[in-house]
Amino acid sequence: MATVTSSIAVERAKESRISEVDFKNLEFGNHLADHMLVVDYEDGQWQNPRVVPFADILVSPAILSLHYGQSVFEGMKAFRTRSGDVNIFRPQKHLARLNRSLDRMVMPAIPEDIFLAGLQALMEVDHNWIPDPDDGTLYIRPLVFATEARLGVKVSSTYKLIIMTSPVGPYQSKPYRLKVENHFVRTAEGGTGFAKCAGNYGGAFYPTQIARQEGFDQILWTDHKEHKYIDEVGMMNVMFVIGGKLITPKLTSAILEGVTRDSILTLARDMGIYPVEERRINIDEVKEAFTKGTLTEAFGTGTAAVVAPIAVIHIDGVDYQIPAAGPTSFQLQVKEKLNNMRLGLEPDRYGWNYIVKV
Repeated sequence: MATVTSSIAVERAKESRISEVDFKNLEFGNHLADHMLVVDYEDGQWQNPRVVPFADILVSPAILSLHYGQSVFEGMKAFRTRSGDVNIFRPQKHLARLNRSLDRMVMPAIPEDIFLAGLQALMEVDHNWIPDPDDGTLYIRPLVFATEARLGVKVSSTYKLIIMTSPVGPYQSKPYRLKVENHFVRTAEGGTGFAKCAGNYGGAFYPTQIARQEGFDQILWTDHKEHKYIDEVGMMNVMFVIGGKLITPKLTSAILEGVTRDSILTLARDMGIYPVEERRINIDEVKEAFTKGTLTEAFGTGTAAVVAPIAVIHIDGVDYQIPAAGPTSFQLQVKEKLNNMRLGLEPDRYGWNYIVKV
């Protein structure tokens, strides 16, 4: 039976699959929660938002997204706080980035009221899928894709928004071994690098596969013109502590504007441990900092990992070792502070936590 929750029609699953999940051993993306939000774009507007049981969808093999790449997604998280509340972290910031990506791909923006009401409805029906604080978080994946079925090269007139969720465990990975890429290009300024569109990821698979065959975990991408300036690492933003300063590449149209990046930079400025610089970073500067011993930390930032330590950067055939992160390292201090705020253990001074009632 369909009910109405937060102005969203809800059809509940007949049987839950939650008993299949071992919440003490969660791997990223292995389990999808019982329900998903679906919204259609037709006749020039988003309409008919509804929560339905998670299931396969029927589409024509001629839909334009499959042929010409009009497909955009987001990644965000919901947390169960220590007091038991449900906190979606910075959903408005994620929506703003989603809408920038949609605009770049000539796709219609998602209205904030539909987005937030849809998230509220999903949390209400699937809040039991949110792990306890010690076990993990609920990953939220909004996806927008073109649905008009025809073979002509054109901008679609119809679209579908689907928001699905997946319980994920605490991100634990050995420190990354990175290869500085000086041949392949993830994107170029003026391209789609700042947008979270599917093609950016598909195009990165091949050079990343080569790097992994050579013994590395990810690529440290450089600019498309000279391969001299650092863009980002894998699909994360990257930060360095060099000479007592926290330094990260300034945003360009070739770099994804990470929500975690923004959160960490905001916290870093308030913590006052290091001055913060957003600027171009030359690979030669990194090599020199290794030689002088002034590079003390390097780490990636993103929704999945929050902070991902980097152990090795391979530059021009040489492995440069980075000191292991210790209890007093900046990356672990800022990660703890951010996590404490999201779990309700520290005050939310920035209004980032979006508490929903379930």
